[in-house]
Amino acid sequence: MKNKIESFLHKISNKTIAIIGDVMLDQYFCGNVSRVSPEAPVPVVDITSETYHLGGAANVAQNLKSLGCKPILCGLLGNDNLGNSFLEICDKMGLDTFGLFRDKNRITTVKTRIIGNGQQIVRMDKEITTPINIEGEVFFVDTLKSLPQLDGIIFEDYDKGTINKNLIKKIITFAKKNNIPIFVDPKFNNFSNYHNTTLFKPNKRETEVGLKTVLNSKENIIEAGNTIIKNFNVENVLITLGVDGMMLFEKNGYITSIPTIVRQVADVSGAGDTAIATIAAMYVSGMTISDAAQVANITSGIVCEKPGIVAIEKKELIKAMHKYY
Repeated sequence: MKNKIESFLHKISNKTIAIIGDVMLDQYFCGNVSRVSPEAPVPVVDITSETYHLGGAANVAQNLKSLGCKPILCGLLGNDNLGNSFLEICDKMGLDTFGLFRDKNRITTVKTRIIGNGQQIVRMDKEITTPINIEGEVFFVDTLKSLPQLDGIIFEDYDKGTINKNLIKKIITFAKKNNIPIFVDPKFNNFSNYHNTTLFKPNKRETEVGLKTVLNSKENIIEAGNTIIKNFNVENVLITLGVDGMMLFEKNGYITSIPTIVRQVADVSGAGDTAIATIAAMYVSGMTISDAAQVANITSGIVCEKPGIVAIEKKELIKAMHKYY
């Protein structure tokens, strides 16, 4: 497979993939700690830098772009200054913004992290998680229908309200009618609403909550994967298991266990985003789902070696494929 990876990466450059999901800003205040506050037993951080990064579904779009795809990002922003900042970052990165819907009744989701002496001290979340309104639903469906080419659709669900049962049904109906593969990175609220898709990729915790079970053995994991295949009528299920790797279930009955490659882990944030982006990009470029999952295992491992939320780079993937395969 390592000898074919560059040819698949070349094919990716002709592919367009839409990402429907919860977008957010990751805000970082970084500084130095040298004293404790006299007001409370907490550290005082002297801020030296403030940075913003795209998070949530936008990180999936970044990964697709880094791999060479044309991502179409569809998400909700507030009509506020943070929404303006989000759009400015997209413009600087060359990400199209016509699929972003600005809702005057929402605020832009932001995750603020305070970092002192290189260590996260606290995270503060500012968000509204009420369900998307009908105007937003129509906007996203019309956006997809307006695209001259669409090779794949990713649902990137963080339970922040962008995705609901009605929108899922509308988009899956559209995709099926046009033979567009659908890839799902679920959360909890809509777990059981994603039927008739190409790939369903929950992590261990999402699977346990979604199926009301406990995955404490290989047998339990296999039972869970087969249950999702049968009950959700999906073509493939990929359950990610953290340090225990991944397990892929195909509708034809094949089950593939993909072990984690031992690495020096710095930060697991964003690894799931990288995995779903990699699988979608490789699959729509002609790679089998099992090979795409193997490549996703590599790319998600690479980003775990770096602090913060980062996107995979082509050259890193090529180097890693030659090292591990």
